[in-house]
Formats: sequence, C-alpha cells, structure tokens
Amino acid sequence: MSFELPKLPYALDALQPYISKQTLEFHYGKHHQAYINNLNNLIPGSKFENATLEQIIREADGGIFNNGAQVWNHTFYFLSFSPEGVRQPQGNLAQAIESRFGSFDAFREQFTKAAVTLFGSGWAWLVKKGDQTLDIVQESNAGNPLRQGLTPLLTCDVWEHAYYLDYQNKRPDYLQAFWNVLDWKVISERF
Repeated sequence: MSFELPKLPYALDALQPYISKQTLEFHYGKHHQAYINNLNNLIPGSKFENATLEQIIREADGGIFNNGAQVWNHTFYFLSFSPEGVRQPQGNLAQAIESRFGSFDAFREQFTKAAVTLFGSGWAWLVKKGDQTLDIVQESNAGNPLRQGLTPLLTCDVWEHAYYLDYQNKRPDYLQAFWNVLDWKVISERF
C-alpha cells in the first residue's frame, strides 16, 4: 500500500491570521509529505507493506511506527480545522465535555495547559475511553492514543514546526490561536 498526502478541505491561506499560509506550506506541504515519503520507503518488504495506518500505529516500532503515526496524527490534526467551522462542541460531545470537565471553558483551560506543558515535541489529545468518558492525554514525539485503545477526538501538534514561523517560541500564543480554527462539527462527529 502506498500512502498519499490528503487534500486539505480549505486553501493554504484560509486559516490566516491564526495559521499562516507559510506555516501550512512547510508543516503540511513539507513535513507531512516527508513523513509520507519516509513511510512509503520503509514499508516495502516489511509485514506492514499492506497495513493501514491504524495497524501500523498499534503494531509497529521504530521508523515505521514514527512515520506512520506522524502521517495519521498530522492528517487528523489538519482535518480538524476550518476557516468558518463551528467553534463550540455540539450534541453528545458537548454534554460529555461538560460532564467530565465542568464546562467548555474549563476543558479549554485544561487542554491548553496539557499542550503548553508537554516537554519537548509531541501531541496533546482529547480522547474517548472505553467507558465513553473523556480524558486529556499527552503523547511525546509521534505518540498516538490508539496504541492504548483510546479513541482520539482532537489533537494539538506541539512540535515546533507547527507554530515556529508564526509564533516563534511562544507556544501559549499558538494555543490561543489554535482554538480559532477548530471545527467542532468535525470533532463532534468523531465522538
């Protein structure tokens, strides 16, 4: 199986001023593409040659895991955005957030803290557990909660390449902007 860069449902300049066209050109166009190219070069002849990304995340190690997880993570991340999306959770997800965190504002605060305080590179995730409750988890590097049997609903990429061109070393500023491009219709459908 060969993987390809997914088409974005918005133009590269559509998320400005929160995420610049230049950041998307590098983050999506170069970094995401590089993970895809690396994975496509690593899997021929391996037991993952015909595997899905989810199988790779759950079963692989080393370079195949790192690149496969980064392909999945980035696709999931980029497809959570919209220039004109719904900016608040809806329906059952909204109720689950309120039940678990007390309010959407309290959830935003806790999620932002998890993303800002993750040491080094990685991802902050909102996940659904097997009992249908929600949690916020931090994953370093290419980590993905699928590996722990959790259902990802939302993620924030805190690798510096996600925000350095727009916010330099100011990860908290990037997190403030992040909330302005999320499409909660997409995220709610994942629930």
